[in-house]
Amino acid sequence: MKCILLLEDGTVFEGRGFGAKGKMCGEVVFNTAMTGYQEILTDPSYNEQIITMTYPLIGNCGTNDEDVESRKVFVSGFIVKENCDYPSSWRNTESLDEYLKRNNVVGLEGIDTRKLVKHIRTEGAMRGIISSSELSITHLRKELVGYPGLVDRDIVKDVTVGEAYDWDKGVVDVISGAECKPEVKYKVVAYDFGIKLNILRLLRSHGCSVHVVPASTSADEVAKAIKELRHREMTVKPIQLYHL
Repeated sequence: MKCILLLEDGTVFEGRGFGAKGKMCGEVVFNTAMTGYQEILTDPSYNEQIITMTYPLIGNCGTNDEDVESRKVFVSGFIVKENCDYPSSWRNTESLDEYLKRNNVVGLEGIDTRKLVKHIRTEGAMRGIISSSELSITHLRKELVGYPGLVDRDIVKDVTVGEAYDWDKGVVDVISGAECKPEVKYKVVAYDFGIKLNILRLLRSHGCSVHVVPASTSADEVAKAIKELRHREMTVKPIQLYHL
């Protein structure tokens, strides 16, 4: 199916659509990673952004249930030079195309990604609309004009967790499957302003038990949570608490 990317300065890129069929506005940016695309798709810092991958072939490794950085996919669109239809990895459970379809993300392939990256590198990140459902430039331009963009908006409320929770998963070795989860030495209260799960995994693997709170949590609420955590842990064994 045909797919179009329209930038706010009027530049148009036409290619083939993959993933979900639809349209979405976002800020068009690029990423230079050769792989790790699933981590990029689920990175909260990419909320409402249309990601362009500079590496020419994306999707080689497929996707799985482990390589995620948050509770969902946050990007508004995904652009590659070529999508790999036949991933080859012992960890693969779903192709990139299937993964994007399941998460309702529009993908675009077959365009000159070097030209696009050079353009936004020179002109700066800009608003854009990616569409495989509506192909009229006139209609897409009208919709893009109404998109407010990310400037002067509180994006944190869209990415932060809704309720506090405890995190107790460490880093897992992909070969052996062993989880690094040593004895707890420290108790950490982590604010979620779009925190990535690997930060939480690393904290747990360094002997921290982590309590994650929403971005709107007040200092008084955190102090109360620390007292409750201290009381709960002290009933079992002494524990060190540090204010960072």
